[in-house]
Order: sequence, then structure tokens, then C-alpha cells
Amino acid sequence: MRLIINLILIVGIIAGVYLLIASIREPIAFNAERSKREAAVIEKLKEIRQAQEMYRDIEGEYASDFDSLAYTLKNGRFMIIQAFGDEDDKTSQEAIRRDTMYKQAKDSLAAMGWNVDSLKYIPYGEGAFFNLSADTLTYQNTLVNVIEVSAQRKAFMGPYADKRFSKYDDRYDPDSYLKFGNMFAPNTAGNWE
Repeated sequence: MRLIINLILIVGIIAGVYLLIASIREPIAFNAERSKREAAVIEKLKEIRQAQEMYRDIEGEYASDFDSLAYTLKNGRFMIIQAFGDEDDKTSQEAIRRDTMYKQAKDSLAAMGWNVDSLKYIPYGEGAFFNLSADTLTYQNTLVNVIEVSAQRKAFMGPYADKRFSKYDDRYDPDSYLKFGNMFAPNTAGNWE
């Protein structure tokens, strides 16, 4: 009888130690995975923001979908205006001259090592796409281009896309978004900055 009680106690102690280790390991694993996944999504959002700025330099507005963005960046050209002479020097007798050149956008993409066809995919999103909205609006009596690109945390957090993990960080909400831009103001800042 005493042997049975000792065995039950040993099994209970082992189960308690396992539960204790698991309860310590889970928040550490959650925070490490969250940091890794959010860093990858933020990096992709920065690339999209830069690609949209390139598109705007070519087309004069932001792309409203990823297919237009990819097509223009593969086939479009940047206009570069080079000025000769000093516009600020009033005593100069030299005439100010301008020269217009064009540079292929795909050359810039090659230098950055980007694949513009994959910009729409959320890292760790298992094929999910970023949400993209672009438009123009009147802001302080001026017509401006606006953009917003976002990814819901649920789309890339995988097994950690559950509200129960907010017990490890009060600010964590799987329904919230990582994003840059604002559809109501001309702002391309990210909410991680």
C-alpha cells in the first residue's frame, strides 16, 4: 500500500513540474514568435510603402491594387530633371538649362532585390494578402493622395492568434492591425513607429 501511495505522489510531482515548466515556457515562446512575425510584417510594410512612393513618382498617385503596382514598377520609368546653372545666383550670366532623362523603375527594383509580385503576401500569412486602399481626398482645401496598407494580426500570428495570449501582454489584440498610412489624412507613417 505504501508503494502505491509513493508512486502516486511521484507521478503527481512529475505532472506538477511539467505544468510549471509549460506555464513558464508558453509566454516566452509567445513573445519570441510574436516579435519574429511582427518584425517580418513590418519589414514587408516598409517595402510596400517604398514601392508605393516609387509608383507615385511615376504615376502621380498611389496604386489602388497590387497588380497595378507590380506592372508599373516592372514597366514604368522615372523622370529625372537635371538642372545646370545656379538658380539662386542672381549675378550669374549663365543661362539655366534643364535636361530630362528617364530611368527604368525595374533597375531600381533589381538594385533593392525585390520581387514586386510577392509584395501583396503577408509573411507567415499562409497566402493571405495585405489590405490595400488608395484614393484622393480634399484635405485642408487641397486634393491629396492617401493610402492605407494593413495586415490583421490574426492573419500572421498562426497558433498565437487567440485572445487568451493577451494575458502575457495587455496591449496584444489579435483583431488589431499593423499598418501604415491613413485614408483620412495624407500620412504614410506606420503604427509601429
